[in-house]
Amino acid sequence: MDLFLKVQQVISTTLKVPSDKIARETSENDLAAWDSLAHVNLMMSLEQTFDLFLEVEDFPKLTSVPAILEYLKEHSVT
Repeated sequence: MDLFLKVQQVISTTLKVPSDKIARETSENDLAAWDSLAHVNLMMSLEQTFDLFLEVEDFPKLTSVPAILEYLKEHSVT
């Protein structure tokens, strides 16, 4: 499965929004459900899904699909 599709599914499930509302350019500003609490939940979901550990200092950087995809690629997640 394409990495974007996996991220899209995680965001959709965690934020409880339809996956078709999540595009490759989507950011926290595009989804009302992506608030600060949802962001923490999303970070935990990414950790579980991709079996990695996110530093709390990285949370503020991961506020868009492109940023999440870039982070995952930098950490050799496919």
